[in-house]
Amino acid sequence: MIETPYLLYLGHSSDPADIKTSRGLAVFRPDICVGEFRHDDCPLTLDLPRLDFAAAHAAGARTLVLGIANAGGKLGEALIVDALAAMEAGLDIASGLHHRLNAEPRLVETAARLGRQLHDVRDPRPDIPIGNGKKRAGKRLLTVGTDCSVGKMYTTLCLASALQQRGVKADFRATGQTGILVAGDGVPLDAVVADFISGAIEQVSPARDDGGWDLIEGQGSLYHPSFAGVSTGLLHGAQPDALVLCHDPVRPHMRGLPHYPLPGIAPTIEANLAAARLTNADVRVVGIALNTSAMAEADARALCAEVEAEYGLPTSDPYRFGVEAILDRLLETETAAPSVAETA
Repeated sequence: MIETPYLLYLGHSSDPADIKTSRGLAVFRPDICVGEFRHDDCPLTLDLPRLDFAAAHAAGARTLVLGIANAGGKLGEALIVDALAAMEAGLDIASGLHHRLNAEPRLVETAARLGRQLHDVRDPRPDIPIGNGKKRAGKRLLTVGTDCSVGKMYTTLCLASALQQRGVKADFRATGQTGILVAGDGVPLDAVVADFISGAIEQVSPARDDGGWDLIEGQGSLYHPSFAGVSTGLLHGAQPDALVLCHDPVRPHMRGLPHYPLPGIAPTIEANLAAARLTNADVRVVGIALNTSAMAEADARALCAEVEAEYGLPTSDPYRFGVEAILDRLLETETAAPSVAETA
């Protein structure tokens, strides 16, 4: 178990997308976050108290979460130096980076000397089965995206919370480092060997017979050349009854790939439906989630209305404007006339 409360690490980050893990924890689990650590050259903030390691420990923090997501998930020298200093100040370290804490000798030696814990959130379970595609009981919703980091975790958490508020049994199923830290459980899907991706999702979202929903956090995009394999395996293992498409309307290109334009909403819906039908022929799209965080509120509301009219699907920024219309479509007992997107 990772001991809480957390100190959230921003380090030297300058790209808001790079601190999505720290931000996700600050947004969805503020109750276990005592502050943020950032260097003077970091222009970003989570609006938490800015604390050094000693002050954070004195304020009750027990674990420094390296809540950044840099390219390749590497432990750079600056990160290692900061982690060493944090352990000297009394903190354990948790990380979801691909470069494991326990693979860095200096961190291992210091942790052993001081009695600190190193938590590699991206270490998958050793008992993941190969997916079998057999139909299993229960209802599942999966978020999918036009790109990486477009709001799939936020959307899934908002949907799960809103369903629970309606008295519907619902569970958030985490598939990434941030979601796992928020939920306390899940599978780090992009660290799973390719042959076991669909099996990992079958395992994390097993059969259920209580009438509730599993809300499964999406990963990557079928249109992203780097990560489409993870997205495909996730679609097959989830056997989703419903999909919600997530999209960043102001992003100029695929994340990290300026030579790849962002795909349109309609072809992305079509591609995800086609892939999902391999394991659930009855899958349907129930909404579109827009990440409008970079837009003025009036412009964001106008865009949601425009997209909804164009595609015939409930459209919202889930974190900003809620998900009620999407839930209405999800829970309706009679299937409405299919939208253009759903018949693609």
